[in-house]
Amino acid sequence: MANKAHSLSHTKWMCKYHIVFTPKYRRKLIYSQYRDSLGEIFRNLCRYKGVEIIEGHLMPDHVHMLVSIPPKISVSSFMGYLKGKSALMMFDKHANLKYKFGNRHFWSEGYYVSTVGLNEATIAKYIREQEAHDIALDKLSVKEYEDPFKRK
Repeated sequence: MANKAHSLSHTKWMCKYHIVFTPKYRRKLIYSQYRDSLGEIFRNLCRYKGVEIIEGHLMPDHVHMLVSIPPKISVSSFMGYLKGKSALMMFDKHANLKYKFGNRHFWSEGYYVSTVGLNEATIAKYIREQEAHDIALDKLSVKEYEDPFKRK
């Protein structure tokens, strides 16, 4: 798929974006029982809009996606669609989420987006290796997992 231009009736295009977004309150719940559901929901929603997922990874507290969005759809309208519909589908599929989130707000407001240009391989590699990098940083950090003021 590298550097292949797509076609519409009067347009040749290659619009790829790196998108990152988080669940409400940046809760670390994507790795639990919701990971498979979210992956399936994202694939279906992207297929409906004609958006191709080139690379994607569900981290514990955020989502990385490298997508190819047709120029007839703006990035902001696609993200509104993706986050809105996926939240509704998640609440329909997992009824217990309403106790953690309430009011059907699964995703936090906003997202990060950058254009990929011809660096598709670099971005795809970054997305694939992001989890291993985060785990390595967690191992190097000096976190105290026990309360230092707690009596033993």
